[in-house]
Amino acid sequence: MKKILILFAHPKFEKSRANLALVDHIKEIEGITFHDLYEQYPNFNVDVVAEQSLLDRHDVIIWHHPFYWYSCPPLMKQWIDMVLEFNWAYGPQGKALHGKTCLNVLTTGGSKEVYCSEGYNSFTVSQFLRPFEQTANLCGMMYLPPFAVMGTHNLTVEKLTEYAHSYGNLIELLKTDISVEDSQGYSFLNDIPKLKQVKL
Repeated sequence: MKKILILFAHPKFEKSRANLALVDHIKEIEGITFHDLYEQYPNFNVDVVAEQSLLDRHDVIIWHHPFYWYSCPPLMKQWIDMVLEFNWAYGPQGKALHGKTCLNVLTTGGSKEVYCSEGYNSFTVSQFLRPFEQTANLCGMMYLPPFAVMGTHNLTVEKLTEYAHSYGNLIELLKTDISVEDSQGYSFLNDIPKLKQVKL
């Protein structure tokens, strides 16, 4: 069974209704490590050796974060800049992450409809996530489409609960048999029928 590392970055986690619901549902699932970067590194002094050791021990890497200005919060960028070193994560000798799976789990205030060429954000979520995708490619990882909770300001408690259960289902599938082939043709992992069939 695959081991999953959730790299969570939210500077205002206690005020995020959506992320509180998601995290509360999945953080105790067997086989995952929930790693809160802002709790671990409030001064942004990332322990590179410790983080690389953590990556070594896991098969699936999840970047879980709010969609801040079409990207991630600054500590997650700091983590990427420092931890994914040349000749460790990429480069001639950089093979440490080869074959691992990675993806983004994100929340957005804007609805799905505003993330397209006709919407006021002009581009899709996948287009905004290209730096993450290319980071995964450069490091030899398999990159999956994001799991996205969108329009968070207007979600009912019932809808948030539904998303939380879907996130849990995704974790269970990632531990076993979800693949790049399963996600082909889908912009979001949320839309994969296989994900919706799993019941916890």
